[in-house]
Amino acid sequence: MNTILKPLGSMVNEDSTAVRNTGMADKSKIPVPKATPETQHFWDGTKAGVLRLQRCCECSQIYFPPRPFCPACVSRDVEVFDACGRAFLYSYVINQRPHPAFDGPYSIAVVELEEGPRMMTNIVGVEQTPQALKLDMPLVVTFEPLNEDISLPYFQPAEQPVEQSSKQHAGGGR
Repeated sequence: MNTILKPLGSMVNEDSTAVRNTGMADKSKIPVPKATPETQHFWDGTKAGVLRLQRCCECSQIYFPPRPFCPACVSRDVEVFDACGRAFLYSYVINQRPHPAFDGPYSIAVVELEEGPRMMTNIVGVEQTPQALKLDMPLVVTFEPLNEDISLPYFQPAEQPVEQSSKQHAGGGR
């Protein structure tokens, strides 16, 4: 099978399927997030293998990313809780451009957490093709240590089907 070089530098076979980069990813090239007082609970959670979210004690809004006040009612009476770690694939792009920290191609995705908030992440453990990355597919969180203080949350296909919520997102899916 011949390989064709596309103008953006991606490699594809004649049948338009992506060719996986055979170079080794250098994870040291991933920018290291800096924990702040507002985000420390989140990074402590990922280090412990737990996805942590915040909930407003006034209006019950669950939100991400972390902040010291509720984005719905601006109350500062908020609590941190452990999320279940389940999500659905809401949207994604498959990046064909090379990046030293990732074997390409790789997905850049938005997942909708079972608790409601959306989160930007990468999808791992599955072929990075439109045929494999199906919108609304059930996912579970997994963590990869970046250094001794920070682990990054990624999402992978769920082994068991996850029950979809009755909540509808824009575009009509669920």
